[in-house]
Amino acid sequence: MLDSDLARLYGVPTGRLNEQVRRNASRFPGDFMFQLTAQETAHLKSQFATSSSEWGGRRKLPLVFTQEGVAMLSGVLRSERAVQVNIAIMRAFVRLREVLATHTELAKRLEHAERRLAGHDAALGKHAAEIRAVFEAIRQLIEPSKRHRPKIGFKP
Repeated sequence: MLDSDLARLYGVPTGRLNEQVRRNASRFPGDFMFQLTAQETAHLKSQFATSSSEWGGRRKLPLVFTQEGVAMLSGVLRSERAVQVNIAIMRAFVRLREVLATHTELAKRLEHAERRLAGHDAALGKHAAEIRAVFEAIRQLIEPSKRHRPKIGFKP
């Protein structure tokens, strides 16, 4: 998650959040938090149309926090709101992991069922093509990231 998004959730200015992170740098190793490159930041600006530094926008490259980094923030910010926001974010991460695990299990079961039906086309007769179509539809539902989605926004 971006530092600015977390700051908004925690109800503090982004500069204050980053200040506390820098004061407690030993709590945020590279797998907890990292800084975007200038190129990545430029890509974000073109995606989200953030303002330039001349007009009150960001002057430093954004920090990005992993799940572990988000968890560490509640200890650094030390407010009741930080604790509550951290609990909500952790629950969201856990739920996301559960959804992904469910999809993985479903994909394994689908593959197993397809292997069991392979070679039984003659026995299934006219239903073989319909069963394969159902398998393909389920596969498309559990693998949404492979579908083409048009980009939103303007081309630079």
